[in-house]
Amino acid sequence: MATKKYYAIAKGRQTGVFNTTWAEAKQLVEGFPGARYKGFTDKAAAQAWLKGGATAAKAAQKKPTAAAANTPLPANVLQVYTDGGSRNTGNVQGGHVKSGDKAAWAYLIEYQGQQVSDSAGEFGATNNKMEITALVEALRKIKATWGTDLPVVVIADSRYVLNAITKNWLAGWQRRGWQRSGGQPLANKELWQQLAQLLREFRQIDYRWTKGHATNAGNVFVDAALNRTMDQLTPTQLHPVAATMTAKPAPKATAAPKTVQPDAAHQRASAESMKAIREQLHQMGYLQNHKSGE
Repeated sequence: MATKKYYAIAKGRQTGVFNTTWAEAKQLVEGFPGARYKGFTDKAAAQAWLKGGATAAKAAQKKPTAAAANTPLPANVLQVYTDGGSRNTGNVQGGHVKSGDKAAWAYLIEYQGQQVSDSAGEFGATNNKMEITALVEALRKIKATWGTDLPVVVIADSRYVLNAITKNWLAGWQRRGWQRSGGQPLANKELWQQLAQLLREFRQIDYRWTKGHATNAGNVFVDAALNRTMDQLTPTQLHPVAATMTAKPAPKATAAPKTVQPDAAHQRASAESMKAIREQLHQMGYLQNHKSGE
């Protein structure tokens, strides 16, 4: 028989404290954007958390704050930094991204001393597409490496992506058949659909906004990584930058690796690229724990 617990739900299809099984509680939160909930063995503890959790959820509805991005997080939380960019030469009044414009995304995942990063680029993509792609790829990596039960905090400078989740735009688009209000086409529809599916699989995700390219070391890192990727793009071949730096062996992946694997020469080039970025950021005063030569 399934064990019952007290589930406090601050944000979901129903809110309150429920003495039920996880299978039943899951139906109230799974697939609900920005859901906030927690299980307890004690009803009083659940009610106390709900009081504080509901307040936090209400604040998150307004918008993630820059100050929150620098707040220390518990050791069991996966910190995810994402960023996307496009060198849009048509970025003038009435202009559009041109087919030859470079674009790229990057993410950095930090967890218990491990740092995992990845970046890739393409031509003719918008900044918004790259911002969404960065989060999609980061969540896929987390799912494959650590699963979906650990709490995750996404730190990004894109209000476009964060507001779509925290202000329930994503849920509204889905209800309207992946269209904007008034039946207008939704840009990057396929990516939004992929993101919505991934978010449903994670047990707890919080979101924090940070000012771009400023004082947040993780954000500065992913910005440098995607710009390095764009520097390496050529018209005939993409050069994704991918590297994994760990303080101890990473947990065994729970999903199959990517279909396309870079060759040994490219892996060496990617590792050297990420190393150069870290050295540069360390010299700028970021990544204080980084040691020269790592």
